[in-house]
Amino acid sequence: MSVSTLEDRLVVVVTGANGGVGYGICQRLLTQLVQPNGRDARPQAFAKTAGQPTPHPGYQGLTLVMACRNVEKANVACHELLRWFDEYVQELSTEEGFDEAMARNFVENCEVRVEEVDLASFKSVMQFAARLRVKLPYITHLVFNAGTAPFKDLIYWKAALQFFTDPLGFMTYPNFYSQYSGQISKDNLGWIWQSNLFSHFVMARELQHMLEKSPLEEGSRVIWSSSLEAFPDFYDPRDWQLLKTDHSYECVKYQIDLVGTYLDRQALALSPTPRIRHFVSEPGVCSTSISAALTPYPFMNTIKVWVFFFGRLFLNSPHHPIIPFKAAIVAVHLILAPLLFLPTFANNDPDQAIRFGAQTDRWGAERVGQTPVRRWTDFEDSAKELVDHCDELYQSMKKQLESPHET
Repeated sequence: MSVSTLEDRLVVVVTGANGGVGYGICQRLLTQLVQPNGRDARPQAFAKTAGQPTPHPGYQGLTLVMACRNVEKANVACHELLRWFDEYVQELSTEEGFDEAMARNFVENCEVRVEEVDLASFKSVMQFAARLRVKLPYITHLVFNAGTAPFKDLIYWKAALQFFTDPLGFMTYPNFYSQYSGQISKDNLGWIWQSNLFSHFVMARELQHMLEKSPLEEGSRVIWSSSLEAFPDFYDPRDWQLLKTDHSYECVKYQIDLVGTYLDRQALALSPTPRIRHFVSEPGVCSTSISAALTPYPFMNTIKVWVFFFGRLFLNSPHHPIIPFKAAIVAVHLILAPLLFLPTFANNDPDQAIRFGAQTDRWGAERVGQTPVRRWTDFEDSAKELVDHCDELYQSMKKQLESPHET
């Protein structure tokens, strides 16, 4: 690190950072830190505005870790990110009010790294965490963006039916695709469950002490990425590795809602000012490669994007940021906003658990909104059981990894 002090230096780890929303988070975070008082840190419509904190004068640099499965692609993405950011700063320098000294200081003290991690491998996640414990003095933010989907095929008759009977649902909560089920990882775990939830849970546990070392006054934050499609309708708590369900994508995203919400409430129950906070986010409807299996031909992807724009412009959907950079606003807001601006539940009612979501107006101006964690009170006990399952499995696999010859 090129700075002489670590005070107020952000150390942010983003999984799945080489493309899609993860790459957008990296881009957007850089734009918000290069000048004072970035707008993504400002209060949103849902925030308490009484007694606003003094705007932060700026962080003393950034260490950004792009955590990706494919190192070659990640290195290319890292190079492109730095090239893009250099062009952004050059363009920004021509605007009135540009703070040249701050920009120069930030650029000099901005470090972007690539680290390999395969979320479908427990050993890879443990090795990743071990490397970070050696290379970094602390972590201020974990952004759990990476994920995978078991999408198989489009069901065209269902697509037509939903389009004509529920056009906004067609664009926001599609129910016309099939999913693979029963997929097993090389660790003999549910593949979708491990790749989306469990590996991130293990990462949070393995890096807990790094998070506790954060020098920031408000501590550190873990940001979980859920989805508008996080529905409890198909979720059976007994099938917690999601091996039997035909809707593992909706179920694992709902599990993320449950785990992120439960861990934050658990932390707040132990201390009114915990050193680690957990927040659940969702990026809205965004065009990324995660749905590539459903749009195998370029023209289909083009049609998909235009349908999204139609929903936003003519149906006034707030849930279609579409572009990854716009969808990234929610994660960056959760990184930078003072805790005063981040309520833990809606309407002062603890039973109304919430997520933070990327939204826009019909013209595409992005903002952060809130969406509910569906049926939280019905599944609160299941959330605790799921966290217990994850902890027990994590400890068991960790012990086995450390003592491979023991039975």
